Amino acid sequence: MTRVVRFHEYGDANVLRIEDVDVPAPAADEVQISVHAIGLNRAEVMFRTGRYLQEAVFPSLLGYEAAGVVKALGAEVTGFAENDAVSVIPTLDMARWPTYGEVINIPAKFVVKHPSNLSFEQAAASWMQYVTAWGALIAQAKLTADDFIIVSAASSSVGVAAIQIARSVGATVIATTRTEAKAQALRDAGAHHVIATEQGNLAERVRQITDGKGARVVFDPIGGPAIAQLAECMAFGGILLEYGALSTDEGAFPQFALLGKCLTFKGYLYIEVTSNDALLEQAKAFINDGLASAKLVPLISRTFKFDEIQEATRFLESNAQIGKIVVTLS
Repeated sequence: MTRVVRFHEYGDANVLRIEDVDVPAPAADEVQISVHAIGLNRAEVMFRTGRYLQEAVFPSLLGYEAAGVVKALGAEVTGFAENDAVSVIPTLDMARWPTYGEVINIPAKFVVKHPSNLSFEQAAASWMQYVTAWGALIAQAKLTADDFIIVSAASSSVGVAAIQIARSVGATVIATTRTEAKAQALRDAGAHHVIATEQGNLAERVRQITDGKGARVVFDPIGGPAIAQLAECMAFGGILLEYGALSTDEGAFPQFALLGKCLTFKGYLYIEVTSNDALLEQAKAFINDGLASAKLVPLISRTFKFDEIQEATRFLESNAQIGKIVVTLS
């Protein structure tokens, strides 16, 4: 028997329960991991509350990220050995391959031997954010040192990861946040410029920063009315990658900016990387190199103990954090 987190109905953090279950031996293509740390993600909140792309079948497990040591290997798995320090790239089904537990089974293709300079907490805080940002900025936008990029809602873990990845290729980063409360933290995280959207004219500030050219790349999780505002800030031929829908308002579609500037608007999900073996291998190499060289440094906002999973989730939903929330297991 091992302890896992399950929920038996949709609801707030109170529905999360720590329960004892039997964890089977790993399947032929799976790695069994003794978990030391778990990274929390907003996708898990959406799944728990019935607002995700995937519906839960109760009682449901959950979780996308973790780090620990290899406990056992499936019959077909090569390249790993017992006691290897490993971390988990988000799979395609968190209910089937959950990470909120003391022992988990994960397909080997989503398991990585991370650099030795990382703690388990840092390793558990790495893969969702860096794979998401890499797929958008590098694989799709082809970001270069000549580019300006706007990173919206930049205090999220993915936002901070995007800042670091953009800087690693030499791009100039314009981070946005609602107020000045997190502005200095974003500068400390590497943003060249920070714009508080509730306290200034976004388009005017971007024009000043870019000498009137606008930003070629926009990375946004908000959507709604923000899309029209961001389109006004973009350069001719620019691309906006929309990876979330935090806004509950639809907003006006900026058709004249789209046509006049020949813009590209694209919906984007990290599964575009994780479902493509070639892209996934490229992402692993880029991110592991960045982690090993400390060009990419996971920013951890706060850690909680496993028994505090409800409290940890409430903190995630508070939006008070800058960076990643991690749950540790003894």
